[in-house]
Amino acid sequence: MVHFKVNGVAQSFEGDPEMPLLWYLRDILGLTGTKFGCGMALCGACTVLQNGKAIRSCTQQMGTVGGLEITTIEGLSANGLHAVQKAWVAGDVPQCGYCQPGQIMQAASLLAEKQHPTDSDIDDIMSGNICRCGTYQRIRAAIQEAAKETA
Repeated sequence: MVHFKVNGVAQSFEGDPEMPLLWYLRDILGLTGTKFGCGMALCGACTVLQNGKAIRSCTQQMGTVGGLEITTIEGLSANGLHAVQKAWVAGDVPQCGYCQPGQIMQAASLLAEKQHPTDSDIDDIMSGNICRCGTYQRIRAAIQEAAKETA
């Protein structure tokens, strides 16, 4: 049995240890904000935080999450007022919106580690998160705005 937390709530899992965390979050817990994109940790749509650091939940196996704290987009802020979420709304970042939960989680992880990221820092960290609509300039601007609030 694997014991861990999701969005602060204790969880237990005794199924297939190779099951991807993404399927547990979406299918068992019903937390559908985390998206399936590629299934190979290449696009970033499934990004969640593991002990505060961004990971790809599509390749994270359930057998490896024991004792960890997982945060999904639903758990980032109970009222949607995390600095990154507010900057996303203010900057009208989403177009189709599919990749945005993963983008937001990656950005939140970046700002937790580096309060004043440069454009280069943002581009480097965010490069693994694909936006098929091409909202990269708005994403960068929103991260810069969120950095001002978290400083």
